[in-house]
Amino acid sequence: MKLKHIFIIGICALMVNTTFGQANILNAKSPEDIGVKTTAQKLLDNDKPLDYGYVDDRDILYSRMAWEKVVLDERVNFPMYYPIDTNNIGRNRRSLFDVLMAAVKDGDIPNIYDDSYFTAKRTLKDIEAALVRVDTTELGIEQLNAGEELSAEYINRRDITAADIMEYHIKGLWYFDKRHGELKYRLLGIAPVAPDVNFIDSDEPDLVPLFWVFFPDAREVLHEAKAFNNENSAVPITFDHLLNSRRFNGYIFREENVQGDRTITEYISDNALMQLLESNRVKEKIRDFEQDMWSY
Repeated sequence: MKLKHIFIIGICALMVNTTFGQANILNAKSPEDIGVKTTAQKLLDNDKPLDYGYVDDRDILYSRMAWEKVVLDERVNFPMYYPIDTNNIGRNRRSLFDVLMAAVKDGDIPNIYDDSYFTAKRTLKDIEAALVRVDTTELGIEQLNAGEELSAEYINRRDITAADIMEYHIKGLWYFDKRHGELKYRLLGIAPVAPDVNFIDSDEPDLVPLFWVFFPDAREVLHEAKAFNNENSAVPITFDHLLNSRRFNGYIFREENVQGDRTITEYISDNALMQLLESNRVKEKIRDFEQDMWSY
């Protein structure tokens, strides 16, 4: 009997988590209202990203720019990858890539860039070649050679989707704030990385960043989008919170250096173990600065 009671309590708890997993679900008068907060609710929640504090350049005693690779097949990084199939899931659940792409298309993220230095701006039209591949089959080519109009069935279109995103590259600054006496981190840029669309179905396609987003430009959008909280679905976390609080696992693959910010693979090639050890060495070098500040 005791085991039966425990089972019933567990089912009830699961139902509660499922019920509260979406905003406004208990007050919705129609399915369309589920997940949509009213204006009054937004004002009451004061729902906006937490502003960064002002940091004067004179307060930065030490800094180091680092680029990290966030691999999406690691379990801790799953909230950034899933869901990849949105046909049978609520509209409030989207992967990080879908959130970024929707914001770029709608103009909510006004600028995207070609590289992590944010020097060359791109438009959605500029990056279409990296997102879509359109091929004509042999039968279609024969149809064109015969002077006939190309049939749609002979056109193969391959789009980059959330399922194709293999990793994210992020750029951030580690700095020691002498006013607060601690080492801090500020995320500056993020880029979705996918196989080259022209070789996406090959055995070992090259991975390329599709575009770079200046992170402060995207904070409003990422705050509105919620990532799944596996511990408690009643309290989803925003992508802005997830990234700012570093709730992911990343590997440093580049740091600013005198050799033109060369990557680790440029001076350690064909040895994944040594590359990983070098990444950890760079990370520990940055973290040890704070420890050394309080060593006498």
